[in-house]
Parts: sequence; structure tokens; C-alpha cells
Amino acid sequence: MPGILLFFDISGGELMVILLVAFLVFGPKRIPEIARKIGKGMNEIRRASDEIKREINKEARKLENEVDVENSILKDIKKTKEDVEKDLDGISSPPDHKKGVDPVTKPKKEAPDDLMG
Repeated sequence: MPGILLFFDISGGELMVILLVAFLVFGPKRIPEIARKIGKGMNEIRRASDEIKREINKEARKLENEVDVENSILKDIKKTKEDVEKDLDGISSPPDHKKGVDPVTKPKKEAPDDLMG
């Protein structure tokens, strides 16, 4: 309640004047009823704002979890892709190529003379 009073910048004397006017306008019997209704209304507003905050936080956590799952899936896909590329490199190139020998210009074994002729 003091936060609300600070918001309106109401001093103690001004508050007394407001309470006196309310007392004269509404009478002593209706003031407690009005105060109860104002209290219930403020309580309901507080509950509604807390519920909205809870829903927003819940949805934010859901989105964070979805992003985390998507990131982990992307990491798994990238790792699998790299593994497949490594495996394909091992299959597609002959062993001599890995040693730095070009298979096209690699010296071929000479056929023995007795086969030539």
C-alpha cells in the first residue's frame, strides 16, 4: 500500500482529508464494505498478474527446451555428416593416394623379358 501512496505522492495530511471526505460521503457503515471490495479487487489483480507471469515463464522454458533439442539434433547431424565424409574419403581413394603417390603416374612393374617375346 505505501508504494501506491508514493506513486500518487500523497502525504499523511492529504490522506486524512481523503479519508474524512470518504467517511462523510459513504457513511461509517459502507466504508468497511468498500475497503473490502477494493482489497478483493487488488488481490484479484495481483493473482491475475502472477498467473500471466507464470504462463510467460512456462512458455519461455518450453521454447528454450525446444531450441536446446534442435541444437543437439543439429550437432548430431553435423557429427554424422563428418563421420560419413571421413568414411567416404577412406573408400574412394586408394591406399597409395593417401601416401602421396599419384596412382596415374605411379611406376608400373615391368613385364619380364621372356613374356615380351
